[in-house]
Amino acid sequence: MSNETIVTLQGWVGGDVTLRQAGDAQVASFRVGATPRRFSRRTGEWVDGETQWYTVNAWRALGDNVAASVRRGDPVVVHGRLNVSTWVSSAGAEVTSFEVEATFVGHDLGRGTSAFTKTPRPAQGPSEQTPGQGDGRATGEATGEATEQAGAGAAATVAA
Repeated sequence: MSNETIVTLQGWVGGDVTLRQAGDAQVASFRVGATPRRFSRRTGEWVDGETQWYTVNAWRALGDNVAASVRRGDPVVVHGRLNVSTWVSSAGAEVTSFEVEATFVGHDLGRGTSAFTKTPRPAQGPSEQTPGQGDGRATGEATGEATEQAGAGAAATVAA
């Protein structure tokens, strides 16, 4: 789809991550608050702007990983598609909400450290393997190929 608004935002997780089922997929949802800071030349100080709140939705495997990794108060970076909705509340006020359909979510490593655990992939049957997977070709065992290192910084060569 063209003409979509793609955003990257940095902020703090404002509440617990909720995980729900939507059809066949898991969806993790959480709120991110981002407070812009500006330097005031008049006062010579940094001034906080109004906090902007975004609802982030992460689907499928990303949603599962977000639910297992992200907690309230964590600094995060979110990249995804921005959707804006406007409606009239029961009190008669016009409300605008911002939702981001996340493509990537991660901890903001400028604010702390994080430990990464790779998600195991489900086992594949023999017909689902890609060439070089599980047949010895990735290491050269099946064809008798050997890899030699020509020296530091040189490209590897393959000999038959």
